[in-house]
Formats: sequence, structure tokens, C-alpha cells
Amino acid sequence: MCGKGPRVGSVYCALVHHPVLDRQGNEVTTSVTNLDVHDIARSSRTYGLRGYFVVIPIEAQHPVVEKIIEHWSSGAGKKRMPERTEAIGLVRVARSLEEAIAEIEAQEGESPRLVSTSAKDGPERSGYAEELERIERDSRPTLLLFGTGHGLSPKVLERCDSILAPIEGPTPYNHLSVRAAVAITLDRLFGVSDSANNPI
Repeated sequence: MCGKGPRVGSVYCALVHHPVLDRQGNEVTTSVTNLDVHDIARSSRTYGLRGYFVVIPIEAQHPVVEKIIEHWSSGAGKKRMPERTEAIGLVRVARSLEEAIAEIEAQEGESPRLVSTSAKDGPERSGYAEELERIERDSRPTLLLFGTGHGLSPKVLERCDSILAPIEGPTPYNHLSVRAAVAITLDRLFGVSDSANNPI
């Protein structure tokens, strides 16, 4: 990796399981999956985030996350792949977005800016370079929100300080897994080029 990367600062991300939408546009709660917890933690650590919140109000789902954390922090996973322990240490469970915001505020001394992602285009979408400038310029921490299901509820989007432009490829197909969307988003914001011919 060549050169100096952008100043990540106090950036967190949250994988929101509620309130999100289903295929029909109804507000629902989705279930936690092992891969989402594990892989997004690895991306968060790679790009220098301060923490990764799994936002799930269903108490019965919390042991699922806690078991994953235990496996990689003190179980067999730690002995087999100790570098994963470093990543999984970023994971925190929150019952609501408000709880995640409160925890960041308690740690940082300020309430975070909320920046959401969306697969849908719309008015006033923020470019990645533009958003990085805000992150570097603003003294407040930043919380990046990623929705499960068919995206974040409109009432979450309405609370956000900015919404990032959707990730688009050369085809009309636009159905990335949330794990892939998180990795691409973090790389577009905080990735470091490997040569002058491969800019951020």
C-alpha cells in the first residue's frame, strides 16, 4: 500500500435490522446472519473504523451475535485465526439506532452525524469524495448506516445528515449483498490507491 490514506477519524458503522423494508415496502425486522457480523467486522477493521454496531431489537437474536463474538474473541476461532479477534472486537449489539447513537456520544462526547447508504437513487445524494471531505472537516464522529432487507425505512433516512449515492455497475442489475456494499462503500471513502494509475 503506497502513500498516505485519508484521515478516517471517529467513524463507526451500523448494520440496521430494524426499521427496514420488505419487498412490498412494509416496515419489518430482519434476522442476524453469521456472515454479516463476521465479514463486516473484518471490513470495518481494515478501513480503520472505531466500532461496528449490529442494531437488532429482538432480544432472542442477541445470543447469536454474542456467540459469534465469543467464538472469535475467546473460543477456537481465536487460536486458529487470531487476526479475526482484532476485527470482531469492534462488534457491539444495540437494541435500536438510538442506543447506538447514545453509545457513540458517551464515548466521543458528541452525537454523531448520520450518513446512510441506499441502493435507490434520489434527490440530494452525496458523492463519496464530497462525503469524505465532510468526515475530514467535521469534528463530530460519523455513523454510517447500512440497511438489511430491502433498505432502511424512510423514517431513518429522514434523520440522516446525508445519503450516499447508490453503488452502480455497468449493468441495470443492482442487488449487492450488504457485506459487499459495506466493503465497496468503505473502500470508496477510505481506500488508498496502489499506484498513480489507480486513484481513490
